[in-house]
Amino acid sequence: MTVHDVARQLPSLADLRNLCRSLAMLDAILNPDWEGRYYSFNAGWAEGEEMASMRNGSGDQYSIVFSAAGAYVRGFDHEAPTSPYGNDGEPWPGVIDDVPEVFKPLAEEPAFTDEAGVPVVTACLWREATDEEWQHGVIDFPAGRCDPDGATHLFKLLIDPSPEAFQRFAEDYYEVPVPLEAVRDVYALRPLSQKLVSSLNPGVTLADLAEDIAEIGYPQPARDVISSLHRR
Repeated sequence: MTVHDVARQLPSLADLRNLCRSLAMLDAILNPDWEGRYYSFNAGWAEGEEMASMRNGSGDQYSIVFSAAGAYVRGFDHEAPTSPYGNDGEPWPGVIDDVPEVFKPLAEEPAFTDEAGVPVVTACLWREATDEEWQHGVIDFPAGRCDPDGATHLFKLLIDPSPEAFQRFAEDYYEVPVPLEAVRDVYALRPLSQKLVSSLNPGVTLADLAEDIAEIGYPQPARDVISSLHRR
């Protein structure tokens, strides 16, 4: 699988944004330590822009910037043969060459480049608001590799947007039981309750999650729930 295959399987812009918020909310509940989280979402990343991100702690990562223009997806697999660090410090031919003008600033965004200004990217997709499908560059991938740009594992939970997929990931990564019904509720963007939060992580309260809920842009708990928390 390559970014070409991912483009055919990614959800729509709206569905992808919702999925990314759900992943970030679930990770915030399962892992209160922001620095150790796998998935994040910042609804106020920049003016008019939101950013979803993934980092696995081993150097692999992705960033998805949502805006009125659409969405720009940048992925980086540190072991991929399409890494710029195995290509004389240049992005692999075709990976970002065809990025449309509206997303060009993101291809050069300092947050997505290294100290020398090299874009940290092995896989790239984009979709303008008027596009009917996801786009990618014309790329001649290295032969003999089943995942030459890292797309298979980087975007695994984005191309399988099922609660069951997250449950499998989280139980393996966090080594704790993860109730499927709770995951389904968060994937449906239902406002959190203390019961739901406790089922995922007994050590976390709704009050603990207030900043995360606001940053992610996840639906707020009902006012009566918030009031009861403030009275405790």
